[in-house]
Amino acid sequence: MQYVAEYFNDEEQAVLRPYFTNLDGPVFALVNLPEVVKGALFARYSRSDKSLRRLFLDEFVGDLDISGDLTVDASIGLKRAEQLYDRVFLEYGDDSVAQLGGVHVACEQASNLLTKVLEWGRLMAYLEQSTRYIEYDTRLGGRYRYFRPPEVLESKLGARYVEQVDQLFSIYSELLPTLLDWARNRYPKEPSDSDFVYKQTIKAKACDALRGILPAATLSNVGIYGTGQGYEALLLRMRSHPLPEARRYADLMLTELRKVVPSFLTRVDRPERGGVWSQYLADTRDHTEDVVHRIFGRIAAEPAPTVALVDFDPEGEDKVLAAICYSHVDLPERQILARVRSLSADERVSILRAYVGERSNRRHKPGRAFERTGYRFDILADYGAFRDLQRHRMLTIEWQQLSPAHGFDVPEPVVEAGVTSAFEKAMDVSAALYGAMAFRFPEQASYAVSLAYRLRYVMQMNAREAMHLIELRTTPQGHPSYRVVAQEMHRLIGETAGHRALAAAMGYADYEVYELERLASERAAAARRGDEQ
Repeated sequence: MQYVAEYFNDEEQAVLRPYFTNLDGPVFALVNLPEVVKGALFARYSRSDKSLRRLFLDEFVGDLDISGDLTVDASIGLKRAEQLYDRVFLEYGDDSVAQLGGVHVACEQASNLLTKVLEWGRLMAYLEQSTRYIEYDTRLGGRYRYFRPPEVLESKLGARYVEQVDQLFSIYSELLPTLLDWARNRYPKEPSDSDFVYKQTIKAKACDALRGILPAATLSNVGIYGTGQGYEALLLRMRSHPLPEARRYADLMLTELRKVVPSFLTRVDRPERGGVWSQYLADTRDHTEDVVHRIFGRIAAEPAPTVALVDFDPEGEDKVLAAICYSHVDLPERQILARVRSLSADERVSILRAYVGERSNRRHKPGRAFERTGYRFDILADYGAFRDLQRHRMLTIEWQQLSPAHGFDVPEPVVEAGVTSAFEKAMDVSAALYGAMAFRFPEQASYAVSLAYRLRYVMQMNAREAMHLIELRTTPQGHPSYRVVAQEMHRLIGETAGHRALAAAMGYADYEVYELERLASERAAAARRGDEQ
């Protein structure tokens, strides 16, 4: 069985039925719930090993008055609304109508490869289950929590796939108590911290250190909120994707979404509409791959730094200053830019300082003038870091296929805990399984690759998005692997691009080294709760 079905007793089913579009499948939409409850459910979802429906039963139902909701029928008025939508959309072609209706969808038991497909769109919101808070030594339906591609299991490699991915999870499970003990000894509990705060911090430290062992087949849960138009674009891409899991999952999502917003998705599987569209995406991808492989052949990769700034505008700061001034004068932009170039250093600083202002926290950001210049970074870092950075939607990102080709990183805690050999054994198992699968199953082979292996990807962003990414991803609670990437981006903007004033405006870029990354965050959360659990 590809997905593990959830079991709920009769009483639980009666509670769940008004709020979820199905009670046993891995994909379902949320209905008849206040928006704030849906948002809170998804927020809690990212740090729990429970399914969303189980989480709703265990932690939310007791705080909700659901007595008045039992007669709610989401289909009331639906037919009339569909007729209106059909008239506006199909007759007049007004795509913007599909931007005005949104749906919360839970996507469970998705591999880490699939989560990157799900999180591709810019105009959607995502929350993904965190490897920092979930201990993957637990099982789902009696099995380790990883995706088992049917086409692989049915082949001669099926038994080896299960055996060796099980081995990766077994190594992870065997090392977890060791890393927890190491973390407790390395970082004794402060008297002022509650047991809950300390336990969460230590668990995060151990899970962070070991997540690199987990393969890309590891299952995750993703909560998505998006408009009808966003889901249509997502499903069209998924239906053309080379990974069979993505294509099958698209069918599951379409079934559930049609229970809530059927009219927004009428084109997706119509052969002459969505079918042609998806085929176009598949054809252009395949033809481009053929041409590129023919031209590049097997050129060996040269050594490269973790982060390289490969493109920027030397006049970027001048252009940002001109953009700042634009809305405050009545001159053509070319004339403004010419005047900016003649400004003294003090005048330039005064304009930028006024525009940036006094930022009392990193969420206070200057306006869109910072979008006037941009940067393109070529990155070679572990897949675990990529998982987090890829979710930044307001930039351009492309990545190469995950493989063991670029080697792996061993976290410092693994070295200090004295378990490097076991960690490296897991990397060997991962690489061997990838090698066995690569020829027959080139897309599915990446399931075998552990998250510690490096991936090459490019990120292109304007200065405003760079400020957001760098300041967010260098916060003390950030994972060390992506903090290093964001810190290097910031350094390159100032030193290589020479945009020192823009780099200085990113005042919340944090270069400090933190031993317990989550401690301050857990303390702050406890203070906000006003209790000591």
